[in-house]
Amino acid sequence: MRGRVSSNVSSDNARIFPVLTRAFAASRAGALAWVSLALLAAGCATLEPPIVAPAPKPRPAAVATPAPKFALDPEKRRLMAAFGGEYENPGIKAYIDNLLVKLAPASDTPSEPYHVTLLDSPVVNAFALPSGDIFMTRGLLALAGDGAEVAAVMAHEIGHITARHAAARAELERRGQLFSRVSTQLLERPDQGQEYVARTKLTVARFSRQQEFEADKIGIRTIAKAGYDPYAAARFLDKLGRWSALHAGTATDSSKPDMMSTHPSTPERIAAAIVLAKQIGARGIGDTARDSYLSAIDGMAYGDNPAQGLAIQTLFLHPKLGFAFKAPDGFTLENQTAALIGVGEAGTQALRLDSIDEQDNESLEQALASGWIEGVQTNSIETLKGTDLPTAVAVAKGDQWTFRLAAIRLDSRIFRLIFAAHTLSPALDASFMASVRSFHRITPEEAARAREQHIHIATAQPGDDAKALASRMSGVDDPYDVFLIINGLEGASPTPVGQRYKIIGP
Repeated sequence: MRGRVSSNVSSDNARIFPVLTRAFAASRAGALAWVSLALLAAGCATLEPPIVAPAPKPRPAAVATPAPKFALDPEKRRLMAAFGGEYENPGIKAYIDNLLVKLAPASDTPSEPYHVTLLDSPVVNAFALPSGDIFMTRGLLALAGDGAEVAAVMAHEIGHITARHAAARAELERRGQLFSRVSTQLLERPDQGQEYVARTKLTVARFSRQQEFEADKIGIRTIAKAGYDPYAAARFLDKLGRWSALHAGTATDSSKPDMMSTHPSTPERIAAAIVLAKQIGARGIGDTARDSYLSAIDGMAYGDNPAQGLAIQTLFLHPKLGFAFKAPDGFTLENQTAALIGVGEAGTQALRLDSIDEQDNESLEQALASGWIEGVQTNSIETLKGTDLPTAVAVAKGDQWTFRLAAIRLDSRIFRLIFAAHTLSPALDASFMASVRSFHRITPEEAARAREQHIHIATAQPGDDAKALASRMSGVDDPYDVFLIINGLEGASPTPVGQRYKIIGP
């Protein structure tokens, strides 16, 4: 929860819970994937902004280095803000710029200027714009095991740019939208328009899957030509699948392709990437750039930025805004740009927390009655006693969902906490109310817990194994599993003396 939100939750009683759930899923399950959700312009991302304009024609000037200037137009500012803004680290910036210097001449359009920006987000993601701008998150760098894997991600995004995937996809969608409007508005055949929209969605999905395979092919060819290990793409995809499974659970079987998905399943892509790499040469060819990469990211921030709020299991701390609260047991929290989102009980419950500036000394009761959820009437407003901060609560009922609402004042800000459930049983409501009552000014001890975590590079000593190295990690859930994944290890993998590994700590 990084900023103030002044708009109402745009949802009626049938839509509010799916909105909360999808918002969480897009940033936790799908956002963990480098290429697991909708295309953002020419690349892969967790957001679905409007389709951008077709890619411009190639510029004639030969550019084998990153573009010297990065024009922050409104679209780029919006994208960067959605992912925490730029992550300032001169050493890492220089490293990824140098990767780009090697990749650009090896690409299919070596005269095209490219620019790479590192974003201050813990999610694992990368995307590109037709302008040649490539974006990667520090979460992706934390997952990558070597420079060749990062080069594979960048080359994949370059593949989207050089193949002009954004323009092709935008044109396909525009044709579908035009036909739907003609059928619905001019020919008065809404059923035919809806049928065509459905067919167009399936066509776009299949088309996007083809684009991902094509970008993989271009990317692997590019990194090999630049001198990097062509098997790096498959290695990174394997980490990606394991990371997604660890954080997203096993609610869906990612090994089975979903034909409505815009991207191939991870196993599909791994298999295809290995076939492509074998066509280039046997394992062991090309530079992995492991040691130089580990040196570059030593000390890089890991996980959520405490200044923007930090979730420690069900405890949420926000030192900058000065509050803390505990979500109900079983909830998983995801801190997004505009709000904190939580999901519990296999997706049958949800929560949302945001804040607004106090308006003209309005009371909490007035704030609750102002219509947070469109189309749902709020009633039963009452003021709680015995809470650390002034708090008012209410219940809002819709056709399918019931909401427990709370307005909490902290200084000149009103925090809005919304819980949603199909059936608000007394026991469930009691757990929601306990969470509401837990909202309090952050204590010095809690603020001390909200320390920024970092990637540290450790060298294996005699007697060290994966469990011993993982035991040195702190501030993360499932430290042993996380250690194995971010270092590309299996449980039985050896840790040779002198080998360097990533560990996480303050």
